[in-house]
Amino acid sequence: MRPTPSRALAVLAAGLLAAAAAGCGGGTTSGGGNGDPKTLTYWASNQGTDLAADRKVLDPELAKFEKQTGIRVKLEVVPWTDLLNRILAATTSGQGPDVLNIGNTWSASLQATGGLLPFDSAAMAEVGGAGRFVPAALAAAGARGKDPAAVPLYSLAYGLYYNKKMFADADLDPPGTWQELVDAGRRLTGDGRYGIAIEGASIPENVHQAFTLGQMYGADFFTPDGRPQFATPQAVAAVKSYVDLLGKERIAAPGNAEYSANQSLNDFATGKAAMLLWQATTSGLTNLGMKPGDWGVVPTPRPSPAPPGGRNVTSMVAGINIAVFKSTGNRDGALKFVKFMTGDEEQKILNRAYGSLPSVVSAQSDPAFDTADLKVFKGVLATSAAPLPQVPQESQFETAVGTAMKELFADAAAGRPITEARVRERLTAAQQQMGG
Repeated sequence: MRPTPSRALAVLAAGLLAAAAAGCGGGTTSGGGNGDPKTLTYWASNQGTDLAADRKVLDPELAKFEKQTGIRVKLEVVPWTDLLNRILAATTSGQGPDVLNIGNTWSASLQATGGLLPFDSAAMAEVGGAGRFVPAALAAAGARGKDPAAVPLYSLAYGLYYNKKMFADADLDPPGTWQELVDAGRRLTGDGRYGIAIEGASIPENVHQAFTLGQMYGADFFTPDGRPQFATPQAVAAVKSYVDLLGKERIAAPGNAEYSANQSLNDFATGKAAMLLWQATTSGLTNLGMKPGDWGVVPTPRPSPAPPGGRNVTSMVAGINIAVFKSTGNRDGALKFVKFMTGDEEQKILNRAYGSLPSVVSAQSDPAFDTADLKVFKGVLATSAAPLPQVPQESQFETAVGTAMKELFADAAAGRPITEARVRERLTAAQQQMGG
């Protein structure tokens, strides 16, 4: 469920230019796909514990679709480490699958290639209409003012997980403000245990937190006309507050600066850390030995008082979108498949299996999504989540800022002071990489 794309993000701009030059996309009866009205190819992202687990979830549902429509779906589950490279190659060549999953933060960047079928009013009507989707999730499906490049499939949001026993033993309430998070972390750090676990070397994770905290501080990482502005005072304050969890406050272990493969989830599940800022992950925690009831979840705490210009945002809109290649030879079948996958029944089945939230409003009312933690995440998506910047350079932004934060965490772990000047310097360099 958690996108961890490779450093291919750094070359996305070149891919976009090549795609535009090649005129990728074409019509609906040539190029990629298979041209067979009774067959579809589908690239699914790796949502489960491994690729085999995804096939176990998806194969019965694809068989159901074939029984209903007579259309056979050829499934390939693509690891996150390969997915963006594969999509970029397909958009530049025009030879891709009919239907594919994409990380929702890539929507505007991939939209700029022209390789994805726009969900204009006609296409949207064929999959049931825009009104079916959770508004926050649909807002992360393409650039503002343009037809969406995809529709939401699996929805996720961030919250603060806390270990109930550790908090009870320390006579602590779950944090309601950022300062309370820091104070609780200090109380809970010691004897080989830390207050919070973070993924300091994860580029996507760093950017997700920078964006969310940036919104709390009133930061905009792009100007209204799309120019990068990464080193504003608000952005500097937001990034510093996050890196300070390991540096100044020392409530995260120095080794967290090297975490990039969900090790922080394991540290939380095994009692090495008392808190974790994470997306909805019931299945991830239970697979690591925790039981429902061992943890609680609250929205990501905000600074109090709110900084001037700060926004009521506690999470980026996380999740997976489903898209159609414009060059598909089976447009009608592809849209039928998108409608099937985003239908109420499938939304309930698939999101129950993956521990995520349905992206369709009506499916979220199912009792399976009324657990204590999922209620928190539903509330966040409905009231305090915002999409990452929906601009063509978004993926470059992820790489540039995420890498700058990785370097800051490495500095903090080595004992170097993380001053506002150092944060500004790193963010300025990231901005300059994008020509800003």
